[in-house]
Amino acid sequence: MYRILELNPQLAPFEGDINLRMHLYNSTKSRLLPDGGTLKDFANAHEYFGIHHVENGWVYREWAPSASALWLTGEFNNWSKTSHPLKSIGNGNWEIELKEEELWEGCKVKTVVEAFGNITEHIPLYIRRVTQDPQTITWCGEVMDDHKVFEWTDKKFKGEKSLYIYEAHVGMAQEEGKVGSYREFADYTLPRVKQAGYNTIQLMAIMEHPYYGSFGYQVSNFFAASSWFGKPEDLKYLVNKAHEMGIRVLLDVVHSHAVKNTAEGINMFDGTTWQFFHDGDKGEHPAWGTKCFDYGKDGVIHFLLSNLKFWMTEYHFDGFRFDGITSMLYHDHGLGSNFDNNNKYFSMNTHVEAITYLQLANELIRQVNPKAITIAEDMSGMPGMCLPIEDGGIGFDYRLAMGMPDMWVKAVKESVDEGWHINGMWGNMCLRRPGEGTVAYVESHDQALVGDQTMIFRLAGANMYTDMNKDCHNPIIDRAIALHKMIRLFSIGAGGEAYLNFMGNEFGHPEWIDFPREGNGWSFHYCRRQWSLRDNGFLKYQWLGNFDEDMIALTKKHKIFEQTFGDLRLSKEPEKMIAFYRKGLLFAFNFHPTQSLTNVLIPVENYADYTVAMSSDDEQYGGFNQVEHIKYPVKRFNGQNFIEIYLPARTAIVLEEGRKRPVPKKILEAEAMARQTVVTK
Repeated sequence: MYRILELNPQLAPFEGDINLRMHLYNSTKSRLLPDGGTLKDFANAHEYFGIHHVENGWVYREWAPSASALWLTGEFNNWSKTSHPLKSIGNGNWEIELKEEELWEGCKVKTVVEAFGNITEHIPLYIRRVTQDPQTITWCGEVMDDHKVFEWTDKKFKGEKSLYIYEAHVGMAQEEGKVGSYREFADYTLPRVKQAGYNTIQLMAIMEHPYYGSFGYQVSNFFAASSWFGKPEDLKYLVNKAHEMGIRVLLDVVHSHAVKNTAEGINMFDGTTWQFFHDGDKGEHPAWGTKCFDYGKDGVIHFLLSNLKFWMTEYHFDGFRFDGITSMLYHDHGLGSNFDNNNKYFSMNTHVEAITYLQLANELIRQVNPKAITIAEDMSGMPGMCLPIEDGGIGFDYRLAMGMPDMWVKAVKESVDEGWHINGMWGNMCLRRPGEGTVAYVESHDQALVGDQTMIFRLAGANMYTDMNKDCHNPIIDRAIALHKMIRLFSIGAGGEAYLNFMGNEFGHPEWIDFPREGNGWSFHYCRRQWSLRDNGFLKYQWLGNFDEDMIALTKKHKIFEQTFGDLRLSKEPEKMIAFYRKGLLFAFNFHPTQSLTNVLIPVENYADYTVAMSSDDEQYGGFNQVEHIKYPVKRFNGQNFIEIYLPARTAIVLEEGRKRPVPKKILEAEAMARQTVVTK
């Protein structure tokens, strides 16, 4: 029996499904590796296919199993479509060799393909750089000299154990009305991330995508670093600099689907959809308008696994956040599904071949880098997503707690503060599968897009535009700032074993994200981050930024993620008050809008005094300084340790546990005597 069933005894009726999961994984691996070996040795398609600078010139190899002829065209032959044919070398592979002087770095190229009597032009599948001609607005491949060596200085890099993730988009990480570059991000944004205390960046939109407004989720060229932000060496500069600063870099990888485009993407490259994708309706994503991979094909597995290895070896990425996992796991892509019972995870709707691919992907990633991190974006809660493969799991390290932002939106949008269900909020924080890592977060980029709202905007509304000066007092803004801090502290303190924030949200960035498009006059006004709001000493954004920075520092200092769940110490639903302990810190929250609480007795396990380490009501965070930073002595009542605190309305405090010490002998003797008196009576 696999360990997943021991951790989740409610899955006992589905033992056969777990066994099938593991059988498919093992049989697929045996098919891919008939002579043994490792996935690391298998996933080398990028080293064989594509354009490579070799000893005596250049070689271009391509995989196009259904094509009848291929040609290479480009600037090197004045775009002649037939002067440079590739020869078939078997198994659907094609090859052409060129002399040293025939190609050069930066040379624009395309592949001409004949299939089923049709001739079409495409970008080479394994091309490493794609650029758009500003005159014709067409995309083409660009030759890269893979003999050139980047001088990496990150050999000794070792990321911090706990994950504090800063989700970022390179293009909109600057304040100017333009597309930002890799080097600008490295030089100007990375220091901000470091100062804020985050130790991991999760980079979106790195894989090439022809439409900037897709946020990078409609990938066209899987081995090309997005040319929107600069050249490949610029991305390497970014990753290398992050490592020098002690910051881990994760790639937001999109293997759940691909753009439909045929001229720019991989669709119909060899004249068929089934080279990479399912044919017919199964290959069409009904919500995204994209193509869905056929994970049951060895060629597709080879392509995608090689893609993961490529990003890790070529660009030194430290792992991946896999986008769209729910869409991969189910034939209906999880659209409109309510995963309210275990039958929905193990049914005819489950895409078992996708599960096998994800298991193989996680195994490969650890073989390339045993310290790599993988995160699953899955809203369904698939059992075993973050358990080791040998335990019957899929092998991820963490899953995103996607229900957490929904909970906060619902609380703020659908209920007045007095109606918040505190015990329900605590239950949501604890809604995690045993043994599986979870990334807590209040909001990601999804909540910041046009059509949705950031948390600060939901709380403050249009008052943000007029009343964010520090000398302006508005009760709506006061509430927004207080709850913005408390919601974040509650989430990081109770919600998972890692934490994520989208860039700018830490200081309450006021604007939504709207990419340049026809509907807004191709404006960059809402596609940037206004760091000056945080830096400006006259605005309240500074308070929120200060709070986030200190919150990260305090929880990091105490390594709170090493304790999986917080220990609930007190919950008072009518008063909207809750307190819990986690790794040397006692968190206490009063969510009530008007009722301050005096003489609150919080039971604590250890006989130790507590000191206020942080209060959301401190003046440097925009509070009213109603909480004294004093030591709270431990008290004893009926054999139990307590501390007694004052907790103002809409305030959260974090108390640091002092040195644990034995209960004084006199107190123990008095308690024993009192118990004896009760027994005697």
